[in-house]
Parts: sequence; structure tokens; C-alpha cells
Amino acid sequence: MVRLKTPVCDFGKKAVDFELPGVDKQQWTLEKCRGERGLLVMFISNHCPYVQAIREKLVRDSRELKQFGVNSVAIMPNDAVAYPEDSFDNMVIVSRDFGFPFPYLKDTSQQIARDYGAVCTPDFFGYNRSMQLQYRGRLDAAGANPGVGDQPRELFKAMTQVAETGEGPEIQVPSMGCSIKWV
Repeated sequence: MVRLKTPVCDFGKKAVDFELPGVDKQQWTLEKCRGERGLLVMFISNHCPYVQAIREKLVRDSRELKQFGVNSVAIMPNDAVAYPEDSFDNMVIVSRDFGFPFPYLKDTSQQIARDYGAVCTPDFFGYNRSMQLQYRGRLDAAGANPGVGDQPRELFKAMTQVAETGEGPEIQVPSMGCSIKWV
């Protein structure tokens, strides 16, 4: 497992459109996913311990962000041949078992991950209502340590700020996680 950190936020960069299959058997586009006041695009995987440690928090934060007009979408970009735990069938199981309140999509070609510049799982891209990037940071300081207890909710606070003002915080701590498993 290679541990990587995400780059600094490229404020104002436009979200990349996509059309990807979801575990709910629907095709999802950027337009179908976006909320009235923003969108959180999350690159995650099933097998990554960093993602496994925060799944419950992702569900909690995504549900609460909806109250602020911010929707969420998760995209799984990993090579599922080399990492069978990240297969579409296992995505369906993980989504169901954790009650994902957001679309969970498969980026089979890995082109969307490349277009967004995703480097690891988890990798978070927070957009305002104009689909301009305002957050590229971590969920919180716990990392892959689920037993650390409650940490300040950095991603949640940043996205509520984006919903209310259209702008993200100037100071953002990069997300850390497993490298994307490229084909």
C-alpha cells in the first residue's frame, strides 16, 4: 500500500462532467448528482483502510450536508481485476451494508479519476453551486485510525461554508490515503 497526499486546492477549477454506472443500476451524470448549493465528489474504494476507517463518517456527513443543499457522490476508480475487493459486485454490497445515502459509481476506464486529478482514496473535491472547486482536503485528522474518537469535522465545516458563502476555507489540510490502483 502506497500512502499519498492530495495536492493543494485549485480554487475555481470547474467540475468535470461524467456519465458513470451506479450500484443502483442507474447512469449518473454530474448534473444528476449536484445539489442546489454544491457537490462533494469523493473518490473512494472498498479495500483501502483509510476509506474503511471513515465510511460511517462519510454517511453521516453526506446526510447532514443534504440539509445545506450539498449533495455527495462517490466514485470508485481502482483496477478491480488486480483488486477484486473493489469489484462492482462488492461495491453493491458495501453500499448496501453501510447505507450509502449517495450514488456509488464505477469509473471502469479510470478516465474520470484522471480528469479530476484524483491521486488516492479517499480524495475529496468540494464544489460550490457554480461547480467551482472550493475544497480539496481531508475529512478529519483521524486518518486510518477509527478509534481516535471525534475530531473536528474539517470536510463538513468546509462544505457548509461553501454552501453558505460559495467559497471554501483558505487553509486546507490534504487528504491522505492509498494510491489509486491504475491499470
